[in-house]
Amino acid sequence: MESLQQYALLFGMAVATVGLALCLGAISRTLGKPREEEGKDVPATSGKLHRDPVWARYHVRYYGYALLFLAFDMEMAFMYPWAVVYRELGLVALLDMGVFLAILFLGLLYGWSQGALRRQ
Repeated sequence: MESLQQYALLFGMAVATVGLALCLGAISRTLGKPREEEGKDVPATSGKLHRDPVWARYHVRYYGYALLFLAFDMEMAFMYPWAVVYRELGLVALLDMGVFLAILFLGLLYGWSQGALRRQ
């Protein structure tokens, strides 16, 4: 399959996906009318208001965990396609992944130095 056909197929899949999402949204709006209920739009647990505001439940000290999660999540997102094309590209792919992992390792060292791995 030529690359132009692949792009056309990808474009067609994207258009079909957007069209399906729009159709499902339109069907949902026409068939199901929203009901106004007391307390429905309030961030609460079991129908009761929480005594603290919503932002108070997410403390700023968790940002280190979030950054580490994103770093390793991105690592996995890029390692799978790399593993697929590794045999074709050879040493160049190995060096590219080495640089990528080195950057992630520096991020891990920075997080460690900032106390992101310390149990709280």
